[in-house]
Amino acid sequence: MQHNNLEKLLETANKEIKRLTFTESLSIINKEDVVIIDVREESEVYNSGVIKNAIHIPRGLLEFTLAPNSQTNPIKNINEETFLLVYCAGGYRSALAAKSLKDLGFKNVYNLGGYQEWIDSGGEIQPNT
Repeated sequence: MQHNNLEKLLETANKEIKRLTFTESLSIINKEDVVIIDVREESEVYNSGVIKNAIHIPRGLLEFTLAPNSQTNPIKNINEETFLLVYCAGGYRSALAAKSLKDLGFKNVYNLGGYQEWIDSGGEIQPNT
């Protein structure tokens, strides 16, 4: 039995999940019903804030927290058609997280990339609330 290593998992995730440019991200945010998900660790979010209107769900809890059409989702009215934009610090955890969300049944999942990349592109941020 052949096992995947991290490089193979990332390769698969990057083939299946589109990594958006800043401009593409803004276009989706402005046109669609979107949920932006920060999958960084609590300490990262505490120290630097989040992308404006993002919710924080650490990578390790994502599959336990979200499911299409579940009544227990912390986000109201989220379903398999909801646009999910996922980010982390550098775009690697978000690729894996987005792939997991797709595997759970969400259809419109995208990798927003890294937090600093968002800031460097002029994206809005806010303190974590």
